[in-house]
Amino acid sequence: MFDTLARQSDDPLLALIGLYRADARPGKVDLGVGVYRDEQGGTPIFRAVKEAERRLLEGQTTKSYVGPEGDPVFLERLWDLTTGPAGRSLATAGVQTPGGSGAVRLAADLLVRMGVKKIWLGVPTWPNHAAIFKAAGLEVVTYPFFDVPSQTVLFDGMMEALQGARAGDAVLLHASCHNPTGGVLSPEHWAAVSKLIAERSLLPLVDSAYQGFGKGLEADSEGLRTLLAAVPEALVAVSCSKNFGLYRERTGAVFAIAASKQAADAVRTNLAGLARTSYSMPPDHGAAIVSTILGDAALTADWMAELETMRGRVASIRERLAAGLARRWQVMTAIAGQEGMFSLLPLEEADVMRLRAEHAIYMPASGRINIAGLKSAEVDAVVEKFLSL
Repeated sequence: MFDTLARQSDDPLLALIGLYRADARPGKVDLGVGVYRDEQGGTPIFRAVKEAERRLLEGQTTKSYVGPEGDPVFLERLWDLTTGPAGRSLATAGVQTPGGSGAVRLAADLLVRMGVKKIWLGVPTWPNHAAIFKAAGLEVVTYPFFDVPSQTVLFDGMMEALQGARAGDAVLLHASCHNPTGGVLSPEHWAAVSKLIAERSLLPLVDSAYQGFGKGLEADSEGLRTLLAAVPEALVAVSCSKNFGLYRERTGAVFAIAASKQAADAVRTNLAGLARTSYSMPPDHGAAIVSTILGDAALTADWMAELETMRGRVASIRERLAAGLARRWQVMTAIAGQEGMFSLLPLEEADVMRLRAEHAIYMPASGRINIAGLKSAEVDAVVEKFLSL
């Protein structure tokens, strides 16, 4: 029966990892994989994470299941981090998930169960968004978000397109640090789109995967808080991969904001049921780490300080890269004002292939680069190689 299956194409980004590893040239640069890297080229483990793991090793008394909903203490502390005091008064249901991707998929399954047919997706976006929504059975409708050649957010186009959304449609938004463009919605943009979503009775699904890597932990959630103050219902998918460095621990959660506590409880039972029939129980180690850190003032302060250092390093590299590339492409100055780990450069696929073949610089064919993949010492040399195109 397996002979009936056609071979599927390999994931382009995973294939890129293999090509980079196989390249024996010295000085090769990986701008592809979406993980934070430090000045030594490694993906560090936070000091607070190490300490939390030490405490868990010494004090944890069981490896029993946590249940389909996950750890309620973790969920409470993560929600408080995500929304602050503004979220405490909302009728909220949360379920712990295998990473942010698991949160998005669980939200998509819930939308289908609720009878939602369409989800509006800004383009470009994280490639797995559309794949997840289609796999869940949703129709994906797109709205313009970012123009690559001019490096600008297409807010007017976004608002015009969403005027065509009908009551009951879902719409996906990035909380901050847009992947893959780094494009930024201003506070005025958030206020306007929140008003439109409320007026048209749309259901927002907000993907919060990079809180702390844009303007900072508090500032990066301001748009989300504006939205939650304007709408009666919403879904929020949260990932701890980037801001806690827990990539392989697959740590995340999906939260639902409802109009009443009774409705929130109904959502909770549905999310738990969907989780039970999907992966049954979430992995706990990463959630236990996050909960330990957020439950201890000293660990929280140390984690915040290290995250702020990482954010500052990425911002500094952004500024240097923008200044260097602007010597040829004036539009590249916009990179400095973007946020998060990624930018989507206005390059042709032939340019990307040439950089790979001639200079061992690796990035996806789309031109999306991981700013955090650059070491400070590499920036000038990489700029010169780009300018040689």
